[in-house]
Amino acid sequence: MAEPRFGRQTPTSSVVIPYESTLGDRAISLYEQTGRTPQEWQEALVYDIRATDTEGLFIHSKFGYEVPRRNGKGEIITIIELDDLFAGRRTLHTAHRTTTSSSASLRLATLLKDMGYQEIQRISRDETYDKAYTYSKQFGLERIRLLDTGGSVDFRTRTSKGGLGEGFDTLIIDEAQEYTDDQQSSLQYVVTDSMNPQTILCGTPPTMVSSGTIFQKLREQCLAGQTEDTGWAEWSTEYLADCNDVDLWYECNPAMGYQLNERKIRAEDKSDELDFNIQRLGFWSKHNLKSDITATEWENIRIKEIPKISERLFVGIKFSSTNASLSVATKTADGKVFFEAIDCRPIRNGNYWMVDTLLKMKPEVIVIDGRGAQDILKAELEEQKVKGILLPTVKEVVIANAKFEQMLYAGEICHNNQPSLTQVATNCEKRAIGSGGGFGYKAQFETMEIGLLESAILAIWQCSESKEKKRQRISY
Repeated sequence: MAEPRFGRQTPTSSVVIPYESTLGDRAISLYEQTGRTPQEWQEALVYDIRATDTEGLFIHSKFGYEVPRRNGKGEIITIIELDDLFAGRRTLHTAHRTTTSSSASLRLATLLKDMGYQEIQRISRDETYDKAYTYSKQFGLERIRLLDTGGSVDFRTRTSKGGLGEGFDTLIIDEAQEYTDDQQSSLQYVVTDSMNPQTILCGTPPTMVSSGTIFQKLREQCLAGQTEDTGWAEWSTEYLADCNDVDLWYECNPAMGYQLNERKIRAEDKSDELDFNIQRLGFWSKHNLKSDITATEWENIRIKEIPKISERLFVGIKFSSTNASLSVATKTADGKVFFEAIDCRPIRNGNYWMVDTLLKMKPEVIVIDGRGAQDILKAELEEQKVKGILLPTVKEVVIANAKFEQMLYAGEICHNNQPSLTQVATNCEKRAIGSGGGFGYKAQFETMEIGLLESAILAIWQCSESKEKKRQRISY
């Protein structure tokens, strides 16, 4: 009989600060009193997370770990929460979904029962309790408290205001792929008053519909050596891989040979290759995970054929630090604004190509944005007697971006799915402009030129603001 095969028990990538002592042994000992035995990788990860320095403080004040679906990453949190209860610490367990946080509270209560602890429904002042706990079961507001130590764990669904005004020693961010910036702004301070605080984030890589950005940023910074007092561990494939690569199943899933096996994974749907790579193989995709303009929204305004368009053209030009982008917009027969990118070239190539294009195109308005470079281009165009040049103010750029967003959602603009423009539009984030709450866009990745989109927005703005010229009627 062949020996059983197990998944990789050490992370494929990790950052762990060297340590000589840990409270992990204490946590594992408590967990084993429930009659359970942790898997090898779970035990090792608990040791790393709970590593301490010479003063007994956690070496990793923040620790993040990623494991694909159904491997048992939640059990690590439960082990730590159990240890916190017996140590008299206050823990806040947050999750994206109420069902997730509620299930976590039930899991912890089950461990206490298996250790011989009794749930007390109502506490009597005249009675002393041994091996007892209270369990508030209000859905979404669960709380478990160990009576003899005073340790407690609160279970909450994350909101932008969750946790404000309360103090804890340990902060758990479950389903961390959905952890957003505004949630972090309110939650990160709940452990500030603790003498020995720790924040733990766990989850899977973000999918195409995940809203969080914090987890991915933490991973990138930690693996790049840009963090302090922070640990990271993950089981993942670096590249988009063959869904049927059995060896990779074992490489990326530490629970293989325990609760996971080849038969179960063979039965999983692999028709969506990217989704399977993310959720089963821990693949961290770099595209379309949190774009302010989603692929669906961009697709909704796509047209398959060039429409009947007006002869009146409006041009937008955007100078970035390295490139110059030129786009054009015009109205269609049904009143929409059709737009497309014309070209994007390095600034060092000069402005001749733009001047030549504009002389042939003869647009009604040319909007040029980009400090310094815009004045040079304007002067060159004026030498050629080109009219209709507009250098927008910051306020006007803000208006242009707001107008574009409104027209995008209303379906009043359309495009023909140019690959370069589509790529940057569906991989962009908003950025603040000015001090009045205005916004613009920035690319999520350095290899993409956001100027393509920005030039199109400028052209759309002027096209949408234009009025149809009425023909003069002369009568005798």
